[in-house]
Amino acid sequence: MRPELLHRAVTHSSMSSPTRDDNQRMEFLGDRVLGLVMAEALFLADGTATEGQMAPRFNALVRKEACADVAREFDLGAVLKLGRSEMLSGGRRKEALLADAMEAVISAVYLDGGFEAAKALVLRLWGKRVSAVDADARDAKTALQEWAQARKLAPPAYVETGRSGPDHAPVFTIEARLENGAAQTATANSKRQAEQAAAKVLLARLENME
Repeated sequence: MRPELLHRAVTHSSMSSPTRDDNQRMEFLGDRVLGLVMAEALFLADGTATEGQMAPRFNALVRKEACADVAREFDLGAVLKLGRSEMLSGGRRKEALLADAMEAVISAVYLDGGFEAAKALVLRLWGKRVSAVDADARDAKTALQEWAQARKLAPPAYVETGRSGPDHAPVFTIEARLENGAAQTATANSKRQAEQAAAKVLLARLENME
C-alpha cells in the first residue's frame, strides 16, 4: 500500500493546505466502489430477490451510519488528521467524518490494488452486515410515516427530550410520537441516529400489536 494514499484518506479538509490534500475526492470515489461491491454482493446473495427488495437492503448497507459503524469497529477515528477546531469539537467521533474517512480508505485500497483488493476489504469489513441485513431495510422514519399515513394519522413528530455528555460528544434522547398517543424514546450520539432508533422501535411495537 502506498502510504501517501492512506495519509490522504485520513486527512480531513480542516487539515488541508496547498501542500496537503484532504480526503474529499477519495471519499467520492470510495462511495462508488462501496456501492458496486454491495450491489454485487446482494445480487449474488439472494437469487430470488426483486429490485424492490434489494434497494432498501442496499441503502442500509451503504448509508453514512453503516460506514461510520464500520469505522468505529477498528477505531479509525483515532488516526484521523484533523484541524484544531475539529479536534476540539469531537471530530474523531463525528458520524459524517468517520463515514467519509471510511469511504476514503476504500478508495485508497482501490487506487493501490484495484477493484478486487477493494472488494476483498469491503466484504471482510461488511461481511456480517450483508448476511444479516433485514429483508425489509427501509429507512425507519420513512416506514413509520408510511404506517401513519396508511391509518390516516399525521406524520410522526420527533422531540428532543434529553441531552447529556460534553459539548464535543453529546448524547441525545429523542421521542418519536404519533397523534394516537403511541410514543417511543431512544438514545444515540446524534439526533439523526436517535430519531431512527426511536422510529424503528416504535414501528416494531405497533406492528406486533396488530
